[in-house]
Amino acid sequence: MRTTLRALESFEHLLMGRGHRTATRNAWTAVLEDRRRAVARTEAQRVLEAAADRRPAAT
Repeated sequence: MRTTLRALESFEHLLMGRGHRTATRNAWTAVLEDRRRAVARTEAQRVLEAAADRRPAAT
């Protein structure tokens, strides 16, 4: 896997300018951060739903 990744990075280096590589890296970082936020949001939703289920109903 690492060999493939390094080969792709080398190919990217040859074909793309530095600015484009930076933009690609920034975009990927944003994707990863969005995924982290989505996981945190899902977990928070589960906690809130569990807390709501445990609370006695208001009369």
